[in-house]
Amino acid sequence: MLDLRLTRAARPAVQLRRLLVAAASAGTGFLLLSCLGYALKRPEAAGSGALRLAWCVVPVAATVYLALAVARTDPGTRPRPGLSAIGLGPARLMAVSALVTALSTTLGSLVALSLFLHLRGDLTGLPFDGAAASFLAAGKSLPLAATLTLLAVVPVVATVAVALALRPRDPRPVVRPQRRYLPFVRQAGGPAAGGPATGGPAAGGPATGDPATGDPATGDPATGGRTAEVEAAGEGVTSAGEGAPAARGAVIDPRFTPPSPADKADDDKGPGDTPSGLPWAVALLAAGLTAQAYAGRTPPTPAFTFTTVPTGAGLFLLGWLLTAVGLVLAAPGLTHLCGRLLQCARPGALRLLAGRGLMAEATRIGRPLGILCAVTAAGYAVTTLYDAPGRPFGPLSALGALVVAGCAFATLLTVAVETRQGRAETTDALLRLGAPATVLRGAAALRAFALLAFFTPLTLAIAALAAFPLTR
Repeated sequence: MLDLRLTRAARPAVQLRRLLVAAASAGTGFLLLSCLGYALKRPEAAGSGALRLAWCVVPVAATVYLALAVARTDPGTRPRPGLSAIGLGPARLMAVSALVTALSTTLGSLVALSLFLHLRGDLTGLPFDGAAASFLAAGKSLPLAATLTLLAVVPVVATVAVALALRPRDPRPVVRPQRRYLPFVRQAGGPAAGGPATGGPAAGGPATGDPATGDPATGDPATGGRTAEVEAAGEGVTSAGEGAPAARGAVIDPRFTPPSPADKADDDKGPGDTPSGLPWAVALLAAGLTAQAYAGRTPPTPAFTFTTVPTGAGLFLLGWLLTAVGLVLAAPGLTHLCGRLLQCARPGALRLLAGRGLMAEATRIGRPLGILCAVTAAGYAVTTLYDAPGRPFGPLSALGALVVAGCAFATLLTVAVETRQGRAETTDALLRLGAPATVLRGAAALRAFALLAFFTPLTLAIAALAAFPLTR
């Protein structure tokens, strides 16, 4: 009951993000059901029906990515101190997140089914004078198994993705036991490993007990030296952290103490660490633009639609895919570069704070930003392809574009909220130190303006280059 209360008593902003997931699931589910209606209406056009279904992979992926981003920013399912004592550990919170995602996406699928049946006339008759009957197979019975399978695609994939992404991980590093040698073990006035006292007459040393008068190379007791090389496993002397204490009276030189497991914890990337993958991203961008330019040299093809792929369009699709992947991989590095550019030429406190923030959040905010840029470039290219006489933008095509673009934009806003939550402690520390709130708001606005000023011309340039072979 407690986890249900945490889910139900969320803030309006959290509920709004969950409703966005439900809306995206409804749009994707309706697209999948429309593919089923097309296949029932035209059973002879199996190739066109399969191609329509393949195009639905893009809105499905966009919806799942949005659901994952919303699950990560849900404050009610975030591990906090004290929740494990009442039975809400990391595994239980992960299950709650997966359950909330399943409920949101299932609600969207049910809305899609209701709208699909209403437009087919199965509930209250044909609406809009039967305008949707041509592509929804009105009058034909729906196969129950196929309908339920298509409606279950988004909830199942989204739930599994959230469960895998938020699964509990052991934060402690795995330390394998090793044999260690302690090169220098010094006596501290007591017996070590069963030996006599340091510097006593029984040891044959002088009365002063000065260990420095012995031979450090051999450890000869006749001269009073007590320094020797001791193997940890052979003599029973182990380092701190290996599980066994050192011999009584032995003081280990801290210069030769092995590092503790806490020192080997995974370090997060700091603001100075450049995200990897930028060279590969540039190579993929170049390959994608080259493929599209080469495909533009082929003879003119028929008009492009979502039901038919003209000759030579496969190379265009391959070029779009390479360009999109290149943009997604390059966006974190370019975001890091934006942070560096903000700090050029003797920056003040505002530019320094904004630049360091962008550099630290480059990987987290760069990926959804790259996806949004890829969707924008692809939308421009699709608009160019549809710029043919007598070929308007259809309702299903408009719905698919709206779902993909809306999910990309909503994911970027959700990740921005997650980033703000991640730097809440830093913001509180700056406020306690006396930093004005206007400076923090100005730094956030400056980060947004820098990203907009950098990525907008870049996206328009890539979109123009990608669509240039289609306009000749």
